[in-house]
Amino acid sequence: MSQYLPGTHIEVINPDIPRGAIRHALFDFDGTISLIREGWQGVMIPMMVEILLQTPQHEDEEELRRVVTDFVDRLTGKQTIYQMLRLCEEVEKRGGKPADPLVYKRMYHDRLWERIKGRVAALEKGEVPPEEMMVPGALEMVKALRARGVTCYLASGTDEPYVLHEAAVLGLTPYFARIYGALDDYKRYSKKMVIERIIRENDLHGREFAAFGDGFVEIEDAKAVGGIAVGVASNEATREGVNLWKRQRLIAAGADLIVPDFREHDRLVAYLFGEE
Repeated sequence: MSQYLPGTHIEVINPDIPRGAIRHALFDFDGTISLIREGWQGVMIPMMVEILLQTPQHEDEEELRRVVTDFVDRLTGKQTIYQMLRLCEEVEKRGGKPADPLVYKRMYHDRLWERIKGRVAALEKGEVPPEEMMVPGALEMVKALRARGVTCYLASGTDEPYVLHEAAVLGLTPYFARIYGALDDYKRYSKKMVIERIIRENDLHGREFAAFGDGFVEIEDAKAVGGIAVGVASNEATREGVNLWKRQRLIAAGADLIVPDFREHDRLVAYLFGEE
């Protein structure tokens, strides 16, 4: 039975986490810190349905949408290429001949760019303050951890050049020791590899590591090394309140805490450091 820290929206799922020892922390990017790509599912899912409708043995559009939504959701947080590899499998299942997954990935990026290029341009020109394109309190959370001597990292399933650029236009680059993103050679990168490297290179015990994310991948990977996992059940469209679907998935993945955003970063940091 979960409970909330008194007077907050911070939900404690696992009260038995070892607190007060965090030295290194990993943040997911899209949906955890950045909202630049908010609505990406509304680009990827219709594109995949469109491709599957061209196969010889496809179901009706509604059923295809259900199938695609299910696997896109389950692969959220992994590199984008994994969703495209799955699309290739689904095309083959229905008697079609799939394109190369990198072709599908480029098609998706081109379509997504049409949706988000105005946001990026507005940030670059200073027409929109960066905080409007971030999960509330995200930068303050990173700053608060750094003030405690915690080294912070950013890791994303989005391709590295995009992550580096979008982190820069949000003014985030100086706050992270390393920023990691997906590579075309996808077997050379995963959040699991990043986490294992951080643990190894810094000789950490699990309790000295924490991950913050809105996808199940970084939550599961943090728990696998004995770390602390904070699930960010952000409502990206409204920047307010809990996304119940994300919350459910994050709890199923093993999240120790659930937050809607980082507005209550002071209380969250105090709790993680065993001060309340």
